[in-house]
Amino acid sequence: MAVTDPHLATLLRCIDLEEEEQVNRYSLDQQHTLKALKAEGLALHPLVVTRRNFGYADYPEISFRLNFPTETNLFRDGSAIECFISGEPPVKGVLLSLEGRSGEFRLFAPDFPDWIEDNGVGIKLAPDQRTTTIMKTVLKDLQNRKEMYSLFQQLHGDGQINFEDQAAREAPLVFTNKQLNASQQAAVTAITENESVRIIHGPPGTGKTTTLIEAVAQLVGMGEKVLVSAASNTAVDNITKGLIRRGLNVLRVGNASKVDEAIFQHTPEGQLANSKQQKVIKELKIRAEQFRKMAVKYKRSFGKAEREQRNLLFKEVKNIRDEIKKIQAYNEEKLYTDAQVIAGTPIGLYDAKLNRYKFATLVIDEAGQCIEPLAWCIFPLADKYVLAGDHLQLPPTVLSNEAAKLGLNRSILELAIGTVPRTFLLDTQYRMREMIAGFSSNYFYNALLLTAPHLANTGIHIHFVDTAGSGYNEERGRDGSSLQNEGELRIAGKLLETDAITPSASAFISPYAGQVALAKETLPPTLRISTIDSFQGQEQETVILSLVRSNDDGEIGFLKDYRRMNVAITRAKERLFVIGDSATIGGDAFYNSFLSYVEKHGSYRTVWEFDM
Repeated sequence: MAVTDPHLATLLRCIDLEEEEQVNRYSLDQQHTLKALKAEGLALHPLVVTRRNFGYADYPEISFRLNFPTETNLFRDGSAIECFISGEPPVKGVLLSLEGRSGEFRLFAPDFPDWIEDNGVGIKLAPDQRTTTIMKTVLKDLQNRKEMYSLFQQLHGDGQINFEDQAAREAPLVFTNKQLNASQQAAVTAITENESVRIIHGPPGTGKTTTLIEAVAQLVGMGEKVLVSAASNTAVDNITKGLIRRGLNVLRVGNASKVDEAIFQHTPEGQLANSKQQKVIKELKIRAEQFRKMAVKYKRSFGKAEREQRNLLFKEVKNIRDEIKKIQAYNEEKLYTDAQVIAGTPIGLYDAKLNRYKFATLVIDEAGQCIEPLAWCIFPLADKYVLAGDHLQLPPTVLSNEAAKLGLNRSILELAIGTVPRTFLLDTQYRMREMIAGFSSNYFYNALLLTAPHLANTGIHIHFVDTAGSGYNEERGRDGSSLQNEGELRIAGKLLETDAITPSASAFISPYAGQVALAKETLPPTLRISTIDSFQGQEQETVILSLVRSNDDGEIGFLKDYRRMNVAITRAKERLFVIGDSATIGGDAFYNSFLSYVEKHGSYRTVWEFDM
């Protein structure tokens, strides 16, 4: 059946554009040299291999470290990658984790490449063609699924709005978590009464995940089987830990290689670790290793006959791997049946083939980071939906500018907020001092975001250091790809000295990867240094924010995305220092408002106050 719906057609076009952009941007060729890919944060090279082992389903897994500071925020858990070395065909894989300078990835290959421990090995991002294929398949089929397509039309404003709720229960809920405030209790109640789509708007620090954990526990107590998802493995693990602590029978599906011990016990692998079938799997892995050792005898420099023999041996390894997968799938059936809650990323849940089970509610946490097509991959698995997040923080990352203009970076939460009649706002933040939260509350949340009483101001908690007239101008980095401002870094160094800032309890953040890379070379190694985008969802006692932009034309680039600033200025718990050029940013109404706020409520300083 041809796709006739214009919204579906646009989404499919967006996915094609994003796929084309990935292929173009991630290519390693004459137009895209290794130096250029490294400069753009798309390649990590060289790597030092620290460990090799055969992990999940007998795939080769490599642990590594980086011996140099670099910006790694584009390398997220679950990213499609290619492992490469000059002169050899690359090997496809997936990034399992990357924390600081240490990481781990899995290769989709029968064995480790012969060159894996040679000098010059690296990894680069690769087009995630599997995810794009799944999204396109789901969208093309959506018109054939009457109920799903009706919901799609409603969310796009084309259908009859039918977001009804159950009648309010006679007896109020008995909350297990006695610490919930009134807005959190209202959100939990609304979720338990939901009949279609419920939106929970959780600004920074308002206890969104805590609220969702209570809601899921209430739903399970009412006899529901619940799905929980989020766009990143980190967010899935965060809510999973809370559900486990509540004593729920949770099954965490998907990437289980780098979860902590508490979660591993709730993965299919962890649950089956001591089963009888694990002995069979172990024997199969030994057989696979024997075939691999036999194959190693036939080095790549041998002739045609030897290569054919090697390929046959690796084919046997693949057959054994398929057999291991079948055994695991057979034994996981009871785990899926018994689980009260199943948690995973959208693709993780899709891969688990859960459509044979009946789920009442799907909860998507951090829904403001989930692109719409990913949501439709898992919407068919449940009858009711809870979308929780903050559409006033950063949207999902989309590489193609054209796809972004057509709406691919509009999250499922942002879409739903426009058509679902009622949103439940969590109205009290527990992260930062009132002075720090005040500007965001006024500008983004209509002054509805309150601060918990224990976070009332005890002094000056927000500072702006103005570089206007100092000559601290922005410059292109050595690679020419991203902006830097050395003057602002010198001010950051001075602040660490003069304002009693403890580096290990602090963070330096900036919107520009070039500034972050330079900061990693000059600021203390114990200081958390990150782009704003990769620091979303995190917090520190003290945050230094470097805006970088300083020029004669008042150009502020993507500082224009005010949602990025909303993230940036809501990460600090006790003290926020913002370094910028008022002459450059002050012509913009948003930044002018921010400067006025700091002058009125905080500390407005100039670069001339520092002995530079």
